[in-house]
Amino acid sequence: QVQLVESGGGLVQAGGSLRLSCAASGRTFSSYAMGWFRQAPGQEREFVAAISWSGGRRYYADSVTGRFTISRVNAKNTVYLQMNSLKPEDTAVYYCAAGPHLRSYSTTEEYDYWGQGTQVTVSS
Repeated sequence: QVQLVESGGGLVQAGGSLRLSCAASGRTFSSYAMGWFRQAPGQEREFVAAISWSGGRRYYADSVTGRFTISRVNAKNTVYLQMNSLKPEDTAVYYCAAGPHLRSYSTTEEYDYWGQGTQVTVSS
């Protein structure tokens, strides 16, 4: 069992940066692949980024490539999402998720555990 708690969201102007954190409970955090997803009002939850258990593989949605960076520190049971050059269309609730592998990393069905989400609002 893994419990996930996101933090770091807030209001930022376009072009600004935020760093989201996702703290996980449980001794098996280092064995899980982790992902970040986001959901804007009236839209489906969409993939943002994913990272393997070791951090050796990372994947990004086309819309955030070059602007966002996913990372993890297993010793701290934490995964991060550094978001730079933010745009108004990045406004959404951001969720972290944990799953056993990354075979279909961009699909919500790949992940077994989800956090409650943190709001990110980018003003123009």
